[in-house]
Amino acid sequence: MSIRHKLQGKLGFGTAPLGNMFRDIPHAEALATVDAAWQQGIRYFDTAPLYGAGLAELRLGEALAQHKREDYVLSTKVGRVILDELEDPAARDMGEKGGVFEHGLRNKILNDYSADATLRSIEDSLKRLKTDYLDIVYVHDVAQDFYGDEWLAQFEIARTGAFRVLDRLRDEGVIKAWGLGVNRVEPLELTLDLNEPRPDTFLLAGRYTLLDHERALQRLLPAAHKRGVDIVVGGPYSSGILAGGTHFEYQKASPEIVARVERIKAVAQKHGISVKAAALQFALAHPAVAAVIPGASRPERIAEDHAALNEQIPPAFWQEMREQKLVAADAPLPTDKE
Repeated sequence: MSIRHKLQGKLGFGTAPLGNMFRDIPHAEALATVDAAWQQGIRYFDTAPLYGAGLAELRLGEALAQHKREDYVLSTKVGRVILDELEDPAARDMGEKGGVFEHGLRNKILNDYSADATLRSIEDSLKRLKTDYLDIVYVHDVAQDFYGDEWLAQFEIARTGAFRVLDRLRDEGVIKAWGLGVNRVEPLELTLDLNEPRPDTFLLAGRYTLLDHERALQRLLPAAHKRGVDIVVGGPYSSGILAGGTHFEYQKASPEIVARVERIKAVAQKHGISVKAAALQFALAHPAVAAVIPGASRPERIAEDHAALNEQIPPAFWQEMREQKLVAADAPLPTDKE
């Protein structure tokens, strides 16, 4: 089932930064950022218990409480249960994402993709988000970047636990849609090959961006498009490096990545456009992609995202990007639709 018509536009809002990602964000600033997104017409909000150990969900729930529930689309994730027990956030084992939420809440995070934990996670999220239903639920991070060699074992727990629970809840009308929310293509390819269950959508973070898209192009995106499974692209700015930041893949960008970004900037400057616009419009050019959900922790960033989505990019820019091999030869570009 396609979720495109449910998302109410191609630009959503990713709330990982509201969980104090990389920095301690003042509460008022977090709420103002959500309000700015609403004022710019954004009606799709994505969150997760992992983001600050429940902090992002709490803040999003507070910010959206002033609006009618039927006026927006809400997605969150399962696979992590937030406990009352406390721990040191900086000491958490988060695979390749170590330290990302060290400024979040101190509640202990339990990784669990079983059926019972999935139901508990949904119940807890509903309370934090101050709502009585969820539109989309993603199974979170069941991939190599968090679990290394153990990822297939975790995937199997999710397949027989979370996947089947979410399939049933969707068929019963409790949720509208479900899928996986990951930073790697492999679990999505594996899920597409299963006879059951039947996901509706995938949230793919960081793997279909200007800096990293060739692997997703090979098999995942064509297969998802053929099956009618919509892709929501998270992290279109590659953790910030494409939006003027210094992070790539949640860590300090390597010299090689910095050099590639400088080449993209040079082409963008030559044609008088912003890199942000190129990043968003590149991701949306693929027919499998239903929406992009950049994250933001400052209100002014939302207006920038909205402007970037609507910025006019000359065809010559995309032509030069292809010529300089800064995008894959087979990557669909906005000009291909014209």
